[in-house]
Amino acid sequence: MTGNSFGQAFRITTAGESHGPGNVVIIDGVPPGLELSVEDLMVDLDRRRPGQSKIVTQRNEADLPEILAGVFEGHTTGTSLAILIRNTDQRSRDYSDIQDKYRPGHADYTYDAKYGFRDYRGGGRSSARETTARVAAGVVAKKLIAAAFGGQVVGYVSQVGDIRAEIPDPAAVTLDAVEKLPDGEPNIVRCPDIAAATRMIELIESIRKDGDSIGGAGEIVASGVPAGLGEPVFDKIKADLAKALFSLPAVLGVEYGIGFGCVGMRGSENNDLFTAGPAGHEAEITTSSNRHGGMLGGITSGLPIVLRAAVKPTSSLPIAQETVTRDGQPTTIQTKGRHDPCLLPRFIPMAEAMVAIVLADHWLRHAGQNSLDL
Repeated sequence: MTGNSFGQAFRITTAGESHGPGNVVIIDGVPPGLELSVEDLMVDLDRRRPGQSKIVTQRNEADLPEILAGVFEGHTTGTSLAILIRNTDQRSRDYSDIQDKYRPGHADYTYDAKYGFRDYRGGGRSSARETTARVAAGVVAKKLIAAAFGGQVVGYVSQVGDIRAEIPDPAAVTLDAVEKLPDGEPNIVRCPDIAAATRMIELIESIRKDGDSIGGAGEIVASGVPAGLGEPVFDKIKADLAKALFSLPAVLGVEYGIGFGCVGMRGSENNDLFTAGPAGHEAEITTSSNRHGGMLGGITSGLPIVLRAAVKPTSSLPIAQETVTRDGQPTTIQTKGRHDPCLLPRFIPMAEAMVAIVLADHWLRHAGQNSLDL
C-alpha cells in the first residue's frame, strides 16, 4: 500500500488501523533543538480524542503518546522522530455482522475493489482513528513554525447543518475562544460564536437522538506566515494545503479566501489592492483586503491564510439502510459501535495539524533554497 507519506522537507509517514494495536508516525526533517514532551503532544491529542463530550463518539481512548525515537533530554535530536499512540478500547465484535456488507458512504466497496481484501473492523486504514498520528505530527509542526517565524494555526467550526457562525475577523479568533466559553467551561462544539455554538449543540443532540448525523464546515486560519512560501506550478502552497485537507476522512470540499464567492464577482470587486504596510509593520507591501486568502500564484502573500473545509455527515448510522453484500445480494445494514453524530468538533485539530505540516514543509524547503546570499 503506497500513499502513506506526506511532505518533502518535513515528511510524515503513518501506519496503523482503527482496531489494530495502535497508530504510529515517523517524522523526517525535524530540526534539532525543539523542545518536545509527551505533555506537549497531549494538548492537541486531547482535543482530537473520542469521549471528550456528549456530542462526540463515546469510544474511550486516552490517546497517550509514546515518543519512541528522535528526542533526548526533552529536545529533538534532528534524527527521525517516531511517536506511537496505542488503541485501548476497540470493540471489534461490533463489526462482525457487517463484514460481508458494504456500509453506505464508507470505503468498504472501494477497498475490496482495489485490494480484494479489507479490514472491516471500524474501517481499518480508512478510519479517522489514523489521524491520531497526524495530530501528533502537527504538534511538532506547530512548534517548528512558531520557532521559525512566529506562525500559529487556529481552527474552529464555522457551520453545522444550516447554522452558520458570524466571524467578523477570522484572523482574530484565538485558541481560547475556540476551546472555552466566557464562563471558562469547555466549548464542546469549538465554535467561537457563542450564540451559534448553542444552536449547533442543540441541533447535534437532536440529530443524535434520531440515530442520524449532520455535516458542516470548519475554518482554519494560519497567522504570522511570511510572504514567499510555496512553489510555482505543481507545488503551489494552495495545492498542497488542499491535498492535505482532502486527505482527511470525510472532507468533500476545500476553498480558500473568497472561495466560490468569486464566481459572481467582477475582477474589480475581487482584486485585493496593494498598498504600503503601516509604519512599523513587518511587511513593506500588503493588501487592503484578503479575498485572496493569503496566497497569490501559489505563494504566500504575508496575509493570514484562510481555508474552509466541507465535512460530510458521519456515514456510520444505527438506523437501517439498504445495501448489498460482497456478492451483490440486496440486504439492509445497521452500524453498531460508537460514532460521532457530527464530525466537526474533533475535525478541527486534525485540520490544524495538516495545515501546520504543510507550512513546516514549505518553510524548510524555502530556507533550503534561499539560505545563500549569492
